[in-house]
Amino acid sequence: MTEQTLTQPEAPASAQVQAQTPAPAPEKPKKSRRPLLWGIARWTAAVLVLGGVGAGTAMGITALERTDVPGLATESDGRWDYPKLALPALPEGALRPFTDGNDGEIHHADLRQLLLPAPKGATVDPKLKGGWVGLDTYLAHFHADDRVAVKEALSESALRHVAARGWTTPDGTSTRVYLMRFSSVAFAEAFKDDVLDTGTRGSRLPAGVDGETVDSSLKDVRLSFLSLYSFDERKPYGPEQTRWAYIQAGDTLGLVVQSRKGEALTVPFQQTVALQAQLLS
Repeated sequence: MTEQTLTQPEAPASAQVQAQTPAPAPEKPKKSRRPLLWGIARWTAAVLVLGGVGAGTAMGITALERTDVPGLATESDGRWDYPKLALPALPEGALRPFTDGNDGEIHHADLRQLLLPAPKGATVDPKLKGGWVGLDTYLAHFHADDRVAVKEALSESALRHVAARGWTTPDGTSTRVYLMRFSSVAFAEAFKDDVLDTGTRGSRLPAGVDGETVDSSLKDVRLSFLSLYSFDERKPYGPEQTRWAYIQAGDTLGLVVQSRKGEALTVPFQQTVALQAQLLS
């Protein structure tokens, strides 16, 4: 746009006359508020910009997982990452073991489907892949000089099936899970009482274990109708420690065994036993 020169219009006569008479002293001009208002506006804009940046940062943090925020990551409590668990379907007309109408507390589901799956990252034992296993595979859990007695007890207890799964996690923990189904609750309990018999050696020990102590880490695990019997290898032990627990669940007896170089950790043992027990409940 071209610059234009503005000229004031000629004043009227009355205005000229008034101009010839002395005019009163002009009032002191008031200080303009425009600079002040402009400064306030600038600071307000700055605050809004900073506030927007701060809000955006806060929203970004709350949108992240806790472990993604630097300085806020929490260490794992030691639990393993198991797949989502679900009870298998039952044959038509069959009942869960501890429901009204199933007085025999019988597990009608396929025993192999009641085995706890291996956690994420574990290497499955090719000999214990979750299928049926022979009696000798189960007997290998015990000391060699106990196997004959255990086998005789099983022959008197009407054992029907044994299913097993084993795995090793990256931290070196070896886990074996055995499920044994008997012809009745009475037979299952009779065998459990036999292997837990408090004789000169205490309960029949796993191979390589020379002494035991009662494990109290499962005392807070409460599952209706089930009983847990948990043990630790007593110190001093060799290069690795073993923990094991029996789960009495109606016509089925479960055994969970964990061994690890140095020390068998408490948290994964608790977790594994509790989850396997839930699948049998």
